[in-house]
Amino acid sequence: MPLKSFKPVTPANRYKMLPGFDEITKSKPEKSLLEVKKRSGGRNNQGRITMRHIGGGHKKKYRLIDFKRTKRDVVATVVGIEYDPNRTCRIALLEYKDGTKSYILAPSGLTDGHKVEAGESVEPKVGNAMPLKNVPLGTAIHNIEIRPGSGGKIARAAGQQAILASRDEGYAFVKMPSGEIRFLNSRCRATIGEVGNIEHHNQSLGKAGRNRWLGRRPRVRGVAMNPVDHPMGGGEGRTSGGGHPQSPWGQLSKGFPTQELNIHCGRPSQVQAQVI
Repeated sequence: MPLKSFKPVTPANRYKMLPGFDEITKSKPEKSLLEVKKRSGGRNNQGRITMRHIGGGHKKKYRLIDFKRTKRDVVATVVGIEYDPNRTCRIALLEYKDGTKSYILAPSGLTDGHKVEAGESVEPKVGNAMPLKNVPLGTAIHNIEIRPGSGGKIARAAGQQAILASRDEGYAFVKMPSGEIRFLNSRCRATIGEVGNIEHHNQSLGKAGRNRWLGRRPRVRGVAMNPVDHPMGGGEGRTSGGGHPQSPWGQLSKGFPTQELNIHCGRPSQVQAQVI
């Protein structure tokens, strides 16, 4: 999907790069698949801010996405590609033979009229969902389950894809979008293809106001604050902090792993060592 640029008739237009929306074929969402989405402003049930930089923004409703692909061995037709304000990728509206409709993440190359299906032995083509044990090796996949039946959790953002590297003793080795190799139960389901809206990471909003429309409030650098407000604040003149990068509450930002090792799947220790 190409991005579109604008004539620099205003400062905001000079560097603005926005999606062209060429792939969108349906302008209004399916009402039966909408839910009210309340805005919290980053506050918890006690009214305290627990997530900073959230507030304002345009009203939007949540689109119910079928991450589990619950209808199995039933052919569905793509009747529209839509914009979803809640995520970076596009969504595809499916209509099954019995008239029911559902949304899925729209992979790159999926358009109106395409037939998609979920099942054990379906054809490995774009938009079809199947267990990892039946996916051909080297295939690009997305919307991958972490546990069988839990619904897709991995590789759901615009332009993301994982690669099925190999299989062994009921487990599948998947190369994540980050490059990390993880092993998952081969009964976990995944969808074939790469998530659409590939150029999303190249877009430039052009002005601060567009961020406010999206519900993102300004972020202030810690080194620009006073010492009372941030551990990295203060100093005579302009400083770069002088200490280790850390959060306002003193949590160091660098120098330790950001996640635990993937050892919860019950694999033998020698295979874990191979992954590590």
